[in-house]
Amino acid sequence: MTKAGGNALNRQHCVIGTVKGPGENGNQYLFITADNRQVKIGEFVYYQVSAPETRGSGPQMLDILGKISDRRLSDHLPDRIFADTEISPEAIAALIGFTDPSPEIYEVTVDVIGYFNPDLGFINPRLTPDPGAKVCIVDDETLVKVVNKKQAGEVGSATVGSLLLRSANAVPVSLDVKELVSTHMAILAGTGSGKSYTAGVLIEEFLQPYNRAAVLIFDPHGEYGTLAEMRGHPQFAGDDGYVPDVQILTPDDITIRISSLDYYDVLTLLPEMSDRQQSILNKAFIRLKKHKSGSGEYRWNVADLIASVYESDTAEDDEGNLKVGSSAPAIEWKLDRLANSQYFHQTNHLAPKDLFEPGRVTVLQMNEISQEEQQVICAAVLRQSYLARINTEKNKIQEGDENYLPYPVFTLVEEAHRFAPAKEPSRCKAILRTILSEGRKFGLGVGLITQRPGKLDSDVLSQCMSQFLMRIVNPVDQESLKYGVEAAGRDLLKELPSLTKGQVIISGACVNTPVLCQVRQRLTKHGGETLDAPTEWQKHFQQHRVRSQTIDRAPVAAKTKAQTFQGISLE
Repeated sequence: MTKAGGNALNRQHCVIGTVKGPGENGNQYLFITADNRQVKIGEFVYYQVSAPETRGSGPQMLDILGKISDRRLSDHLPDRIFADTEISPEAIAALIGFTDPSPEIYEVTVDVIGYFNPDLGFINPRLTPDPGAKVCIVDDETLVKVVNKKQAGEVGSATVGSLLLRSANAVPVSLDVKELVSTHMAILAGTGSGKSYTAGVLIEEFLQPYNRAAVLIFDPHGEYGTLAEMRGHPQFAGDDGYVPDVQILTPDDITIRISSLDYYDVLTLLPEMSDRQQSILNKAFIRLKKHKSGSGEYRWNVADLIASVYESDTAEDDEGNLKVGSSAPAIEWKLDRLANSQYFHQTNHLAPKDLFEPGRVTVLQMNEISQEEQQVICAAVLRQSYLARINTEKNKIQEGDENYLPYPVFTLVEEAHRFAPAKEPSRCKAILRTILSEGRKFGLGVGLITQRPGKLDSDVLSQCMSQFLMRIVNPVDQESLKYGVEAAGRDLLKELPSLTKGQVIISGACVNTPVLCQVRQRLTKHGGETLDAPTEWQKHFQQHRVRSQTIDRAPVAAKTKAQTFQGISLE
């Protein structure tokens, strides 16, 4: 792009249209062009205005960037010319005197972004272009500088792909990892749009030598196990000997200490409870908390909780004798089932220090765990991680404590609508709301991934300041984004149904302005590929056929034996 006194010849080559006048609102303008190929929705253009003089400096020309949001055919050949499919419209146009090779005229709407200040980002000067002003396409080199808050390979950058409307890899899209982690993010996409693939690309960037993040993934479907390929991969090796650590925890490896659960966690895990049983259980938890001494955690077990339940359900009868109510034995029977749980243990525990470490990604594979147990595991881990960051920052715990976390951490939650549903009770919803609203102060970031944004709690979604929007066709989900995702702009949201796999709208705090991006190819294998059913059928059929032919060629004696059942010949 040119500045005052710049190369006029280069500017002349980039001109694509002429300003007609203002648009429907004060932040839009219209320009006229005959170049239909370059005026794509989402494309970046600019015009120049003279900035007011400031003390000690003369007039300065500002390049005011904008983004094309709409276009319509304004003037064209008569419709009758296009009616006959046998005759070229260009030939008829030449006969009647149209010599212009491109007689179609387009009116294009542009939403103003502003001029770019390296320190402050985009600033809208509220200076509208005059009719007749020239409109130019922004060049690739300028876009690399003004779109990205971080440049590729810098500390704190995440290069996830390239600008979709330009040639492949011409304009890399590099995100600001600090903003992604501290202000939280959401990946919203329909089934098969590539949301898990995009999440994998992000994790790869987080674990690059110039980031070395501490990441935890809640993986309900077991899709992220292939991240283990980062171990020893040359693309992730640092000059100082750094290699990423990938910790894959299967359901057999997941254990949560029972004493780290609260009343609502336990209530979620128990069979249906009456109102009286819930009241007795709540009183039992209150009694247990009284045993807590100092700042240390009182590590109770199921037997302690059962004893507390009996104490809470004991009262004096009319004769002054202590009598146990009928609720305690029923609760005891239900708690005995919890004592035998595979995932909730009396002493074993996955503490924050076991899950987080800079340069490590930990994957909790929960694909064999029930929905209720997934909810409680997620809630317990998030709650303890959040408290670990708070207590570490406030110097309430010291190095050596299992909850000591002296660095920021990031947690990615797949199938987020399961853990924070819009209109259903959920064990995780409350803690997610707390972390998303307050976690920034204490260095706990959250990323949410869902294929049903309409089913995700609106308060949770609205707290995610960076968004990755992929192909979404469902009207309910599209409507929910208009209110939950404000940064993308209505013009780009209209593009959601037409996006193809791997194409994403990135908006919010991690970029200077919303962009259409083509996600790069992963360095590790994607673990969430859809099964190719016809291929699997063919494979199984061929294997079955080979086995059948082998049996048919077996010796006669063997076949006779196989065809006889309990002494009765089947021939």
